[in-house]
Amino acid sequence: QVQLVESGGGLVQAGGSLRLSCTASGRTFSNRAMGWFRQAPGKEREFVAAVTWSDGATIYARSVQGRFIISRDNAKSTVYLQMNSLKPEDTAVYYCASQKGLNPSSAAYWGQGTQVTVSS
Repeated sequence: QVQLVESGGGLVQAGGSLRLSCTASGRTFSNRAMGWFRQAPGKEREFVAAVTWSDGATIYARSVQGRFIISRDNAKSTVYLQMNSLKPEDTAVYYCASQKGLNPSSAAYWGQGTQVTVSS
């Protein structure tokens, strides 16, 4: 089992920045990567970004490429999502996931989510 706890959500104006954190505990060695997903009201959950624990390889959704940065701190078992140039359409509940690899479909464990609201 892997436990994930997100933090850092909140309300921000368009053009602003927020940083989300996700700390993993438990059998973290069983999965090679961590990802961020989001779900807006009335929409399906969508992939945002992922990073591998070992070498920090990353992938991003096109909608956030160039604005969001995912990173990890292995010593703290924590993954971050730095969100810049935020837009109202970024408003969603953001979830972190423990993944077997970079492929978003390999997500195996989920956090409880943190709300991000971007006002126009």
